[in-house]
Amino acid sequence: MDLLEVENLKVKAGGKIILDNVGLKLKKGENYVLFGPNGSGKTTLLNAIMNMPSCEVVSGKIKFMGEDIAGKSAEERASLGISMGFQQPPEITGVKLSDLLKLCLGKNPKDDFSTEEKNLIENFKLTEFLERDINVNFSGGERKRSEILQVIFLKPKLLLLDEPDSGVDVESLKLIGREIQRYTESTGSTALIVTHQGGILEHIKAEHACILLEGKIHCYADPNQIYNMLKTKGYGECVECQKRVAEEWANCQENPN
Repeated sequence: MDLLEVENLKVKAGGKIILDNVGLKLKKGENYVLFGPNGSGKTTLLNAIMNMPSCEVVSGKIKFMGEDIAGKSAEERASLGISMGFQQPPEITGVKLSDLLKLCLGKNPKDDFSTEEKNLIENFKLTEFLERDINVNFSGGERKRSEILQVIFLKPKLLLLDEPDSGVDVESLKLIGREIQRYTESTGSTALIVTHQGGILEHIKAEHACILLEGKIHCYADPNQIYNMLKTKGYGECVECQKRVAEEWANCQENPN
């Protein structure tokens, strides 16, 4: 059984159809990267899976662990084990990072972090930020590190990560990739990582990749192969190449000799 299955998904955002007839299957314990140019609908897809208010699912099905979650709110989906990291984490004045992290862990504000939790906070280089307001005067890398730590503290089965490699420094990118990989490997969880630049691939093992273009998902293949092709030939050429590979594979199956 697939961990997540999206079937014939049509999604509207800002009064326009952004995704049309999108299908996606994610297996447990495997990492996926989702490529696509700006405006292709990558963030909209994550928002639809999470049921964020910025988009409207017009038709189609979203199943998580075999259950149709169409009628469930974002909070209910989170309780099932889906968590999302945002592309641009907002500033929250008046709320300390330590309080939000404890909320993610199901702790009370007066509770202390366990030794393991303190070690993970230190791994993310956020110990000195615990008493600061969330993301206020944080750099891009500090915001992303804080966001990914919050997601991990929720202990999700599925991590939806919107461009964790954008706007971060080299060291933060390496740290983020390492900790995502460590979490998914140790828990058997799955990550769907939206990337525009592909830098995260240098620090995380992804088993699958696909391209979202003009509202449709066009192909699955080796992530590094797609990334290298995109850098040299662009999205159109990559999609056409994958179509040819798919056709050749289908012909081979029909005519094995």
